[in-house]
Amino acid sequence: MTVNSTAIAVLLISFIIMILLRFPIAYAVALSSILCLLVEGNPLSTLCQFMVKGISSFSLMAVPFFITMGVLMGTGGISQKLIDLANACVGWMTGGMAMVNIVASYFFGGISGSASADTASLGSILIPMMAEQGYDKDFSTAVTITSSCEGLLVPPSHNMVIYAMSAGGVSVGALFLAGYIPGALLAISLMVGSYIISKKRNYPKGDKFSGKVLLKQLSISIWALAAIIIVVVGVVGGAFTATESAAIAVIYSLIVSVFIYKGLDWKGVWKALDECVNTLSIVLILIATSAVFGNCLTRLHVPDIAANAITGVSSNPYVIALLIDLILLVLGCIMDMAPIILIATPILLPIATSIGIDPIQFGIIIVLNCGIGLLTPPVGAVLFIGSAVAKLPMEKVVKATLPFYLCMILVLILITFIPGISMLLPNLMK
Repeated sequence: MTVNSTAIAVLLISFIIMILLRFPIAYAVALSSILCLLVEGNPLSTLCQFMVKGISSFSLMAVPFFITMGVLMGTGGISQKLIDLANACVGWMTGGMAMVNIVASYFFGGISGSASADTASLGSILIPMMAEQGYDKDFSTAVTITSSCEGLLVPPSHNMVIYAMSAGGVSVGALFLAGYIPGALLAISLMVGSYIISKKRNYPKGDKFSGKVLLKQLSISIWALAAIIIVVVGVVGGAFTATESAAIAVIYSLIVSVFIYKGLDWKGVWKALDECVNTLSIVLILIATSAVFGNCLTRLHVPDIAANAITGVSSNPYVIALLIDLILLVLGCIMDMAPIILIATPILLPIATSIGIDPIQFGIIIVLNCGIGLLTPPVGAVLFIGSAVAKLPMEKVVKATLPFYLCMILVLILITFIPGISMLLPNLMK
């Protein structure tokens, strides 16, 4: 074997072994990169250089700001107000509380940008509420965890910022716009699935629709929803960059949470900031170590090898697109979202663009694939959170989630093969 072949084998095999041994993902990425550098004969100082370079990005500064905004809003009394707004919109339908859960996740996702935060915040309120009204607890949990993935698509999503950085040259504003329709399509798909199950199990309806109640709840929730408008309109309109908009959104969310909704005192603010630091430290370590791993992949021409291997299976662009989805879904079963985006984007994006998939569309594809991965064992973080919140065995939650997996896969296929779903709003704004 040549040095390159040996280095590739060491890099990938050691990484897979450590993942299977349940090493923390950042350690697995870093250690496999170190072994690869040693096989190549490179000094370990190269590791530090690439780690620093990986996080030395102005656009990356948007990530801590968006995380901070989401935590402040999530702990500042926003959840119940968004649930009340969703109830006014769709609570009158068959399976009303399931519909409320899904629509509330769409609203809350636009604030938190995190499926885990959505599940923890809304799930702790809605799962017991649904159980009290006669819904099966496993069904309530399945609806909660699957609808939380809408928040990954609805801007502002810090995962989209990470993808934009990994892809290089992709507009964050265009990605934000591209997520709205796929997020809505996912919500509609889950609502259809919930309606069918609710009709079959005779789940209750809520109160009759009232325009007056809807306007009242909208007036209360407008302060929270305005944060999304500040970010998206500001970035898309060119008034400020994604980083600047995120910083403004943090100040705005602090004012709303402390002075308007009064869900936080200053002690609560410091506690929220402490939570942000813990989350951010994990994200930045992943980005730094993934930068080294990605550099090893690029230097060893692994993207080219992967492209040749995939195109060698078939030259049909539809088959290649399905293979890309399959690869991402398998990765989602063993890895968390951020490292998949950081590692898989440099490898799979050139293949996707070669068959006519726009980088913006591919960003939505990879985010939804990773979102499904968050719900699949053995590493699905959102699945574990949902099980913990509901106090149910993971196996029971997975079984109840099976119909919703089908809904999500259907949306994924539509987004993969119909570019207009993702590209309509970005193209209109151009």
